[in-house]
Amino acid sequence: MPHQSAHERGGADRSRGHRAVSNLNEGSILIALAGNPNTGKTSLFNRLTNTHQRVGNYPGITVDRHSGNFELPKAGEVEVLDIPGNYSLSARSAEEQIAIGALSGLPPYPAPDVVVLVVDASQLARNLYLALQVIELEQPAVVALNMVDMLDDEGREVSPHALEQALGVPVIAINAREGDGLEDLKAALDRVLAQPEKGTPGARWAHEDPLLQADLLAVHRALPESWKDGRAHREEALAAWALLSLGDDDELQRVPDDLRAAVAHRRRLAAGSGRDIDEQLISARYEWIDKHVAAATRHPNRSSAWSERADALLLHPVVGFAALIFIMGFLFQTLFSWSGPLIEWIDSGFGSVSAWIVTVMPEGTLRSFLTEGLIAGTGSVLVFFPQIMLLFALLGLMEDSGYMSRVAFLMDRIMRAVGLHGRAFIPMLSGYACAIPAVMATRTMERRRDRLLTMMVVPLMSCAARLPVYTLIIGALFPTGGDTGWIDVQGLLLVGMYLFSTIIALVAAGVLSRTLIKGPNVPLILELPPYRLPQARVVGRMVFQKGRVFVTEAGTVILACTVGLWLLSDYPGLSDAHAQPLDARLAALEQAELDPATRAVATTEIQRERGALQREHSWAGKLGHTIEPAIAPLGFDWKIGVGLIGSLAAREVFVATMAVVYGAGEGEGATLSKLRKKMREEKRSDGAPVYTPLVGLSLLVFFALACQCLSTVAVVKRETGTWRWPFFMLGYMTVLAWVASFAVYQGGMALGFH
Repeated sequence: MPHQSAHERGGADRSRGHRAVSNLNEGSILIALAGNPNTGKTSLFNRLTNTHQRVGNYPGITVDRHSGNFELPKAGEVEVLDIPGNYSLSARSAEEQIAIGALSGLPPYPAPDVVVLVVDASQLARNLYLALQVIELEQPAVVALNMVDMLDDEGREVSPHALEQALGVPVIAINAREGDGLEDLKAALDRVLAQPEKGTPGARWAHEDPLLQADLLAVHRALPESWKDGRAHREEALAAWALLSLGDDDELQRVPDDLRAAVAHRRRLAAGSGRDIDEQLISARYEWIDKHVAAATRHPNRSSAWSERADALLLHPVVGFAALIFIMGFLFQTLFSWSGPLIEWIDSGFGSVSAWIVTVMPEGTLRSFLTEGLIAGTGSVLVFFPQIMLLFALLGLMEDSGYMSRVAFLMDRIMRAVGLHGRAFIPMLSGYACAIPAVMATRTMERRRDRLLTMMVVPLMSCAARLPVYTLIIGALFPTGGDTGWIDVQGLLLVGMYLFSTIIALVAAGVLSRTLIKGPNVPLILELPPYRLPQARVVGRMVFQKGRVFVTEAGTVILACTVGLWLLSDYPGLSDAHAQPLDARLAALEQAELDPATRAVATTEIQRERGALQREHSWAGKLGHTIEPAIAPLGFDWKIGVGLIGSLAAREVFVATMAVVYGAGEGEGATLSKLRKKMREEKRSDGAPVYTPLVGLSLLVFFALACQCLSTVAVVKRETGTWRWPFFMLGYMTVLAWVASFAVYQGGMALGFH
């Protein structure tokens, strides 16, 4: 049975009964949901609240506060708080500090009226450690015994009644994923809330070492008076918590100096006599837990043969990596092939709308704005919505099935080799979807050094915002010819870009961990959740939420940038010196005796030249020409320069910018198809094509490495509390992108590729 690390840290000062939180109604009943990660706590939260949820922030810290409301049969409407998942009452990360505060009522956190301790029945001993700590504090509690259905496959059965007798609090069997047992849980909450005595003594573990007892008494005497309320068992639990939690590497605030000094003194005495206080306290709890789990469990030695066989393959250092490569390859092949028809259908829809506007509106500024600005820009990005949603869905399936944690375990050796903590792979894998939540996911990591190092490399992971850029360039410059069986060359190149970004992120982490962000590695302690069949409801909710964020937030940025870019591309207008020759050619064309078809073709060509000349001499064109000397060694011209400037706000804006710059909204036809065609036909002054596969590869490498996302810069500033690190990240990624792109283009030219 896997035990906790013997070097558990954490805690906080105790100020009981504090309810002064701005977003909490005075006098309302507060239910706190607590539990280990992967216990189904959030599923229970979603079941209880349905759509009545709110997301805010805890006071003074950048951790989301998830709360909601639901009805109890007798107590009526109550507020429920989803506390970040935690293995114990420790405080090495921001989220772990939240757990301590929210479970004990530390200012500025509200003291919960009842704590619902969500326990995974298939990992009972490990989950009961946190539950036992909370019950020791004499908090009113109910244990929600979740995932009891998982025991059937393992031939086991847990008796809620036996656990209830041992713990001294109600134990209710539930299935949060299916909603079973929720009415029994609500009835138990009503009973606890109706009890006149709040927080009666529950489970107690024992120890027989007189030296440990002396340690506890000494620390108890140092507890501040505000922590003492006459409940002897609670005060002894606080002393044990302080003795176990306060140390050199904790991040606790508002802990009295006298208490810290007392703990440090007792630890020095124990170390001098060869005693390990951590091991003594943790082992005493687990001895109690193991004894009562064995009594409450039938057939405790049987396990799931299927799960063990699957882990033997998927966690194997060779077979497991081969399976991971196959799964990721299938994922990105699927992204390119399955989303293709939907992309074409949406693109054709935008093209039809643009063509309809051309037929019903007279030529002028408004029509130009709608077709060349709004539709060409916004539409060229929104066509990739199915592809991005498919990426979210596939990642959601991996997470809900339990495979994502296996990937983190498999990658731990590689991560440690480059100085990253094994747990960093979860934020890095989340970076495939979006760097912003991936950066925020580093909060669960224990050490600031690990969080900082992970934040510096997460933006190198190819996020969903890069996907439209990859798809545009690959689709335009790398034709589908050369398929090999079920593997498509374009899909293979897309897989290569994601693999490339991952390798570079690991290399960057290795360099940073040995230079600017040094620190020792610590072992990975990771719980592997049971394998589950992914639920469409759970995955669908995740896809819907992330899709809504993409449309509302990313769409807003794209729209604003598109409108601004259209203005920059359409003004100040052609000078007389440039406009008069074109007007003269049009006048001569009107006088010439030509058939209607020939006249129409010639007129269209002159108008195309006018549009191209207009964009080149616009404000946007001047910006592009200004930076062209810096990007010409990469194979880029001024038009790509305009795209790079536009994409500083968000990477996907590059596609919208190029659609505006190339006038892809003019005339009839699908915007994306026309943009790709115009890119393939673009010529330099000497007649050579601007876009070649080599230029395309250089552009892909640049976008894979550059930090073109102001939102990511802002969230890194918020997480680190300083502008130093986000500016460093922006600088090193920009330099890295330029150097790598330069090496690709100039190296390719030297080898004879064009």
